[in-house]
Amino acid sequence: MTLDVVNTNNEKVGSLELKDEVFAGRVNGELIWESVVHANAAMRRGTHATKTRGLVSGSGRKLWKQKGTGRARIGSIRSPLWRKGGTVFGPQPRSYDYQLPVKVRCGALLAALVQKVRDGSLVVVDRLTADEAKTKVAVDLLRRLGASGKALLIDLQPDDKLAVAVRNLPGVRFLASARVGARDVMDAARVIATRAAVERLQEVL
Repeated sequence: MTLDVVNTNNEKVGSLELKDEVFAGRVNGELIWESVVHANAAMRRGTHATKTRGLVSGSGRKLWKQKGTGRARIGSIRSPLWRKGGTVFGPQPRSYDYQLPVKVRCGALLAALVQKVRDGSLVVVDRLTADEAKTKVAVDLLRRLGASGKALLIDLQPDDKLAVAVRNLPGVRFLASARVGARDVMDAARVIATRAAVERLQEVL
């Protein structure tokens, strides 16, 4: 399989041959699903919290004596059984991130890239740079490369000026090839990668 390599003006300047052992396999949707679920879990803030009986306000004194009143025994007004008392086993701040095997992450990224290649949504460019760190420059660049909605830009090392230029564009991300995941690829309608980044991903995958 061969892809055209274009410049920032969407003019063909060369070609890139994709390895069959990398891009000729089937698209494993299960791996993509697992990777996306993992990425979503890692992005959760996990700042929810409830107060236990030791955190709610109220005195700790015994409200009435243990025996002889005919009422149920009670030791504190902060009991979970009472209104405005503490919460038992309520959610506490925590991280929802978990370990995902490296083979699963790499397989999911490979499957996502294969899907984009088959859909014709992968554009290979010779370089991704900008002369000015202005949003207008990034908008013109994406328009010339056929990216009208969500887009993912991939390079070995993102250009500082272009990274600043696309920072304010909703739905546009600029990532290094070492940080790209299956969720990033599947969430973008157009994937624009440099030739060096695609070659590096082929070596890794």
